[in-house]
Amino acid sequence: MKDDTAVLETERLLFRAHAPRDREAFCAIEADPDVRRFVGRRPRPREAAERRFDERFLGPPKRRMGLWATVLKSEVRYIGYCGVYPHFGPAGPIAGEGSLGFTLDRAYWGRGLAMEAARAFAAFGFGELRLERLVASVEAGNAASIHILEKLGFALCRLEKVGARCLYQLELRNPKV
Repeated sequence: MKDDTAVLETERLLFRAHAPRDREAFCAIEADPDVRRFVGRRPRPREAAERRFDERFLGPPKRRMGLWATVLKSEVRYIGYCGVYPHFGPAGPIAGEGSLGFTLDRAYWGRGLAMEAARAFAAFGFGELRLERLVASVEAGNAASIHILEKLGFALCRLEKVGARCLYQLELRNPKV
């Protein structure tokens, strides 16, 4: 897959493999304390963000399960990463399941873009990937993400304490299975 080939498109967004030109915007998102407040709790230092980008994001995800570069079509601008990636249990990836994730640059919050991305990847997960179940982990207090997931039909399946963090585990089952 060439890095400009879209895996998925919506009215306003294009999702493609990450490319080296995305590194700067990715690192800026990872350094933003507002973005990181509910994901890791603190900004990621530049060196760690670059390493994460190079090791985990650069290039197309395997079997189309991963977090894709998210581009706002009207600006042709990288604004974050979204997608469905493998859901892991204690023994490794759980067959037929995926985790939904969406992270956007703060400048693009409040425009319905996260909802648009989440809806597209839920449909992608159930349709293209033929998953039976999608899960999402959201830190308590992240009302915007919880709202998006609930609008999509996700329901709370458990509450998990991880150190000082409290995570809601939500799930959505494929209605066609």
